Amino acid sequence: MLLAGCAGPTTGVGYYWQSASGHLHLMRAARPVQDWLQDEQASAALKARLEVSQRIRAFAVSELALPDNASYRRYADLGRRAAVYNVVAAPALSLTLQTWCFPVVGCVGYRGYFDEANAQAFADSLPDDLEVAVYPVPAYSTLGWTNWLGGDPLLNTFIGYPEGELARLVFHELAHQVLYVKDDTRFNESFATAVERIGGERWLTQEASPQAKAEYAVFDARRREFRALSRSVREQLQAVYTHAAWSDAEKLQRKANVMDGFRAAYAALRASWSDYPGFDAWVARANNASFGAQAAYDDLVPGFLALFEREGQDFNRFYDAVRALGEQPPEQRTATLQELGLQTRLAEQTLPPTSPKLR
Repeated sequence: MLLAGCAGPTTGVGYYWQSASGHLHLMRAARPVQDWLQDEQASAALKARLEVSQRIRAFAVSELALPDNASYRRYADLGRRAAVYNVVAAPALSLTLQTWCFPVVGCVGYRGYFDEANAQAFADSLPDDLEVAVYPVPAYSTLGWTNWLGGDPLLNTFIGYPEGELARLVFHELAHQVLYVKDDTRFNESFATAVERIGGERWLTQEASPQAKAEYAVFDARRREFRALSRSVREQLQAVYTHAAWSDAEKLQRKANVMDGFRAAYAALRASWSDYPGFDAWVARANNASFGAQAAYDDLVPGFLALFEREGQDFNRFYDAVRALGEQPPEQRTATLQELGLQTRLAEQTLPPTSPKLR
């Protein structure tokens, strides 16, 4: 506390102070779900969502072998739209994110703030040759370190999500408590994304109501289309940035052409969705930083899904295999996952039209 005045909240000691105090505020705001269910002031809609959340929490343990601990058994209303606000940055001709290093978690490709103004202030302080994005994050994981304090709580920032998406988010954050490899954001986030996709599909198949399934089907179909579009754009940008024969000026022009094509393609998608605006904010700020951040959650997912199939769809065996990967050098584990993912994509492409596709 004495050191807190030595720096502003965006850098140095002040940054760690805002991190610690922000999390403590979040923890103090949380109350057991059972308390909310008995609270006459809580709305019926909130109580219904909290009841669903506890079914999801139990499913995570019984069906996905995720940790059975204090996390997501309490709820807090933060009175804001996000749990934290992340800052990401990348050079003008690269999708590789700037990294920042911290105690315990190691080096990561983002910097988080509990206050949006502080996040924007830090973003504004970065060098002009970096492309920067600030985006809201509905939830985050403390990797199990605060379970003794009551664990990571459910939050108003995501409790109203469609049922399938609420399940996926809880599964994703709990996956970080299974394994977290220092200094490898892409590995960690792709692993958690794979768990959320597998778990979300199982939840919808086994537990969700017909209405919830129908609601989620529309939501997820749009996201899949947007994910395919943005993956294609990342591949085009990567090809531009790594082309050995082009000058930087030519690369910048070709980059602009790719981005123009991206916006046009998105506009066409949006029109086919009856003008659903869900990705508008992301597209408006799209740059190397936002594409790089998206890649961290997406690039290695096919490899993890293939690994899950290889381990007989057994979660404990899958987690053991992922832990073994995590002990390998970064280049080796990435190459292994990329090869697994490539094999899966090639197998899908060779299937006859009438055959069921591999997931």
